Amino acid sequence: MGKNLIQQRRGRGTPRYKAPSHRYQFEMIYPNYSEEMITGEIVDIVHDQARSSPVAIIKLNNNEMFCIPAPENVKVGEIINLGSESSVKSGNIMTLASIPEGTSIYNIEKLPKGNVTGFCRTAGSSAKVISRTNEYVLVQLPSKKQKKFNPLCRAVVGIIAGSGRLDKPIVKAGKHHHMMKAKNKLYPIVSGVAMNAVDHPFGSGRGRHMGKPATAPRNAPPGRKVGLIRARRTGMKR
Repeated sequence: MGKNLIQQRRGRGTPRYKAPSHRYQFEMIYPNYSEEMITGEIVDIVHDQARSSPVAIIKLNNNEMFCIPAPENVKVGEIINLGSESSVKSGNIMTLASIPEGTSIYNIEKLPKGNVTGFCRTAGSSAKVISRTNEYVLVQLPSKKQKKFNPLCRAVVGIIAGSGRLDKPIVKAGKHHHMMKAKNKLYPIVSGVAMNAVDHPFGSGRGRHMGKPATAPRNAPPGRKVGLIRARRTGMKR
């Protein structure tokens, strides 16, 4: 009987594999506003432990505060606009229906005014508006995948700051350890073929080889189901 695999230990839900969300300070939620254009001021640009990009804290005219990933080429004290009538300027928040084709955008909403921004939020990344129709807006994500969004979904114009985050080499494993520990990520990640037989089905043996097929049987128990996902069917469909 072997040991539990890493994915089995993760499934227990112990604190070792949980993100330290109690230390996360900022939430990326757009404010609720009418269709008229409103203005806000960037009062601070700060670091957030939960994100790779800097965070811009914006204060609206009605003293409401909200946060977005900071765009490039902005500074503290700069004025940004929210609404469909805003100009296409870095940092302005607009609906996809009012953003011209070919414009770089980020922090895209999943649903109109759903306050859930789930697309394109990593440092240095941006999406691009490809085309528009009455029913949807086609956006090319950083992965080059194209996705359809509701035209009333909101997004920030521009490119997220922090693109040079990976330019400086890490150099030491200890620095990488502290970087991963800040988000409670598992580090280092050990390959299965480098483990002992008791730790992983692909472990042990002479040389780093699996010794068995990479595709586990469909009815394999959790401790054996590692590697590639078995196809539901094979052969030519008739």
